[in-house]
Amino acid sequence: MRRMLCLLLMTLALPMAALGSSVDFTNSGGTVSGGNAGLSLSGSKLIAVSGLNGMGLITGNLGSVTLSTGALSGGSLTMGGTFAAGGSFVIMGNGTNGIPNTVIFNGSFSGPATWVLVNLSNGTREYTLSGALTGTWFTGAPANGATIQLTIPVGTGFFNGSTKISSGDNNISSGDNNISVTVSPELGSLTFVGSGFVGLAGMLRRKLKR
Repeated sequence: MRRMLCLLLMTLALPMAALGSSVDFTNSGGTVSGGNAGLSLSGSKLIAVSGLNGMGLITGNLGSVTLSTGALSGGSLTMGGTFAAGGSFVIMGNGTNGIPNTVIFNGSFSGPATWVLVNLSNGTREYTLSGALTGTWFTGAPANGATIQLTIPVGTGFFNGSTKISSGDNNISSGDNNISVTVSPELGSLTFVGSGFVGLAGMLRRKLKR
């Protein structure tokens, strides 16, 4: 499951060297809030890291993930839309179980962030926020990646300015891991991959329950 999720995320990110590697970060909880000026995530815990500094899967309360997007550039907050590139994206470690006690990744959205409405079979709704990232690894090396954040179901209504995050997955590739650094994906590529995130939402929910 994790391998499939990573592959899907990295198709949203950047073309990589054939022998490249990446690090997967999982976050849980927190609140995504905002309006037409942009969305932000606060209070989300970093609960799993895989592949950092050659280590395997590490779990626990490992730090935090925070983000903000640019302004709404298309669509709507209720029915789904697109937010402009920019904002911020920060993965912070707390020194637990070998995780660095520092900002592990500091970056922003390198292209539009996509806010997708997901209609569930039971009549309730949830949303996913996804996008490509660019920034700096904790070693100072340039890094690129992608994120997808899944909200908890908002009931039969729609997003009203604030909702809780169920889980998120963030895949970061660094020059330190022999990843080639290339330009950001085009909007068309983001839209194409974003359509696959509707099905991925259910995968994320099941992943969190494990």
